[in-house]
Amino acid sequence: MADAVERPDGLNVEKDSVVLDAKGLRALAHPVRVQLVGLLRKYGPSTATRLAERLGVNSGTASYHLRQLGAAGFVEEDTERGNARERWWRSVHRTTWFNDPELSEREPEAALAYQQSVAAIYTLRTRQTLNELQTMPRAWRNTFDMSDWALRLTPEEAAALYQELAEVVARYRRDAPETAASAPEGAERVAVITQILPELDAPAASSPPSGPQEEEGNPTP
Repeated sequence: MADAVERPDGLNVEKDSVVLDAKGLRALAHPVRVQLVGLLRKYGPSTATRLAERLGVNSGTASYHLRQLGAAGFVEEDTERGNARERWWRSVHRTTWFNDPELSEREPEAALAYQQSVAAIYTLRTRQTLNELQTMPRAWRNTFDMSDWALRLTPEEAAALYQELAEVVARYRRDAPETAASAPEGAERVAVITQILPELDAPAASSPPSGPQEEEGNPTP
């Protein structure tokens, strides 16, 4: 899956990350390519055949998109693993950053296609976890959460909120195929997905009605 991150200006980008430019954005404006990059980051080097099996597409389709990703610099051939019969690929970066309003305006169709692909992957990931939830160990079932909080913020406050959330996440151990073996016992891959969704069509604030009011309930569980 994809590890895509949209950052507010000023947040440091990791050394193993790629910041999308116009060429990169166009290259990732396809759901299969976003998924291929995500799978290589999650599981490590692989072949087109193995990746095609995971995605439910034919190997020719996977090979074509891997070559396009290679030309754009997102993946590269793993020559240490490959041979005359089998070509292996690996991801060049660990994460993708995209937060360039001017680029979005210049490439609106590519930007929308890329963001829609990422959103679809997030939805798929959530559904997969829900389908597997009842068979997970109780300790992990108890960590599962889907919540939302309605806030009324200025654009500057929303950007500051995202930066604070990103800094909290950065304090925890990053996942990578090559470091999984050295993680503490019991550590598993956990996906933390943040979404700040402006609702500009929401009703304007109005005067509260008179009389006692019930306290607002908990966030959506």
